[in-house]
Amino acid sequence: MKYIPTIGLEIHAELKTKTKMFCNSKNDPDEKRPNVNVCPVCMAHPGTLPVINREAVKNVLKVGLALGGTLADFTEFDRKNYFYPDLPKGYQITQYKYPLISGGSLNGIALTRIHLEEDTARSTHDTGEKSLVDFNRAGIPLMELVTEPVITNAIDAGNFARELQLLLRYLNASDANMEKGEMRVEANISVTSTEKRGTKVEVKNLNSFKVVEKAIEYEIERQTKVLEDGGKVIQETRGWDESKQITFSQRIKEESHDYRYMPDPDLPKLKISEIRDFEKSALVKELPELPWDKRRRYTEELHIKKQDTDLFMNNEGYRSLLEDFVIPAFKNDSEKFSLAINYIASDVAGATSRIGEKTMPLDSNFIDLISMISTNEVSSRGAKDVLFILLKEGGNPREIAEKEGVLQDNNKEKLQSLIDEIISEHGEVVEEYKSGKEMALQFLIGQGMKKSRGSANPELLKTLLIKSI
Repeated sequence: MKYIPTIGLEIHAELKTKTKMFCNSKNDPDEKRPNVNVCPVCMAHPGTLPVINREAVKNVLKVGLALGGTLADFTEFDRKNYFYPDLPKGYQITQYKYPLISGGSLNGIALTRIHLEEDTARSTHDTGEKSLVDFNRAGIPLMELVTEPVITNAIDAGNFARELQLLLRYLNASDANMEKGEMRVEANISVTSTEKRGTKVEVKNLNSFKVVEKAIEYEIERQTKVLEDGGKVIQETRGWDESKQITFSQRIKEESHDYRYMPDPDLPKLKISEIRDFEKSALVKELPELPWDKRRRYTEELHIKKQDTDLFMNNEGYRSLLEDFVIPAFKNDSEKFSLAINYIASDVAGATSRIGEKTMPLDSNFIDLISMISTNEVSSRGAKDVLFILLKEGGNPREIAEKEGVLQDNNKEKLQSLIDEIISEHGEVVEEYKSGKEMALQFLIGQGMKKSRGSANPELLKTLLIKSI
């Protein structure tokens, strides 16, 4: 019997705002001290009232617009009731019936909705029986995106999440660092046979793209085996055990009616079309070049290889170097442009990994270095040394090359005098070259590099040697 997997994703992303969703407490994901960014509103003190964060709403609308979704005309916030230590009010403010965004697509995968809610506090559990709650995260604006259940394999699911992370960063809506919990993926997975519709299982809190793919692949195999053995898949929520590389049961899945949704009476209904900042035309003007458009421009217009394009797409520093300096300087010089791309993808990336993240930002000095390489003022070996110093200490590439003694000598008269000496001193090697031994020429070039202390341009040296012999 054939089993067909069906996958839908629910992705939460903490939005990059100055304050929390409904209060003025600081939104700082890097704060290490517990319970510092809190106030009576996000701690749910009696008598406090929430106020909607305008920037958070705007961020979600821009994400929806970028994904081709329909911006709501009417929207409201709801209370989702459940009791848990990390939820001080006893309910979460979210959106249920009237989300900010409906529809849209990403990577060819249809979206159901995108809505806005508040994050919960963070619970930690020690080795004993004590649990601690940090309310710094409570109330942070949280975007939730829900796809249609149309994904059929783990790779497509992982790539969808990667592209969404890229979009959130391009829009500056979220840093979406999965390792910090700023972006969290949940996968709804079912396996359907030709005879019976599958039962949905939710796997929560998948904290890396690889884990998303591994958990989905495991769950497809697990559910298929249950059905093949004549069993029944239970609708439940499961987690991922990284050490065992398996999913495990957490609790029976709740239905929407279990949460007793109701419109929040403390928050106003919103007519998006009546708010000037949220007009579609105003939002369009604020959108940057979107990732898929930039990727197409790099590959089709600039003819950058796919592997190098991926590097630029995912690294803001390299992308800024390309956009701000390389393209303006070399857009009409394909040879220098290609040389610059190759140096960024190989030598800059390699030197950065050796030095670490604390490297000097590259600017017009990099352009000067590329020009020096293309005119043979510095060899490729010497250029690597200069580049390393530029990244580690900064400076002027020409001055660095002079100090390090890696500037190439292109003075023909000076090199000719040196060649005359070599031919005079190594007559027997010259005769060997004349008799057809190519290695003899390499020996003579080596002698020239030795006499010039590495400063001679090896290509020019070779040309003049052959001409003189």
